[in-house]
Amino acid sequence: MELYTKRLLLRPFTEDDAEDVYAYAQDPRVGPAAGWTPHRSVEESREIIRTVFSEPGVFAVVEKESGKVIGSAGFTGRHRKELPGPDDEIGYSLSPAYWGRGLIPEAVEELLRYGFEDLGLKTIWCDHYDGNQKSKRVIRKCGFPFRFLRMQKVPTLNNEIRLALCYALTREEWKKRES
Repeated sequence: MELYTKRLLLRPFTEDDAEDVYAYAQDPRVGPAAGWTPHRSVEESREIIRTVFSEPGVFAVVEKESGKVIGSAGFTGRHRKELPGPDDEIGYSLSPAYWGRGLIPEAVEELLRYGFEDLGLKTIWCDHYDGNQKSKRVIRKCGFPFRFLRMQKVPTLNNEIRLALCYALTREEWKKRES
C-alpha cells in the first residue's frame, strides 16, 4: 500500500530505511516530545522498523524529491472507548531538518482520506503532550476539534506522568469540512 501527496510518498518501511530513521530519531528534539527516547544506534532504528513500524497502517514519510525517509506517519492501532468506533489514532514524527514546511499536515490529510474512505473508520483521533506546540499546530491545522484532557504514564520515559490533550474528527465532520 502506497499513498501519495503533492510532495510525499507514504509507503511501508523496510529495514533499508534504518539509517534514514536513525538520522532523525536520534535527535533529542524529536522523540521525547512524543513520549519516546532518542534512538541510540542504527540497529535500534532497525528494530523499531521490525516491530513498531511493521504494523499495518504505519508509513515511512518519503520526500519525493530526494527519495529520503524523513519521518513516519500512520495509524497506531490504539482506540478510545469515549469515541464512536471504529476509530484509530494517527501518530507522526518528522526530521527537524524538514520542520516548518507543512509536510506532516500534508501527510495527515492523506491519512484522513485513507482512514475514512478506504478503512471505513468513523473517528480518527490524535493527541499531544502539553507543551508540544509543533504537534498541536499540526492537529489544529488539520481541523481536529479538541475533545478532552487526560493524564498519562509514559512507559518509555520512566513512567513519567504527562498531561495529554486529545482531539478527534468524525467522518461526518471531515465530510462537512471537505464540502
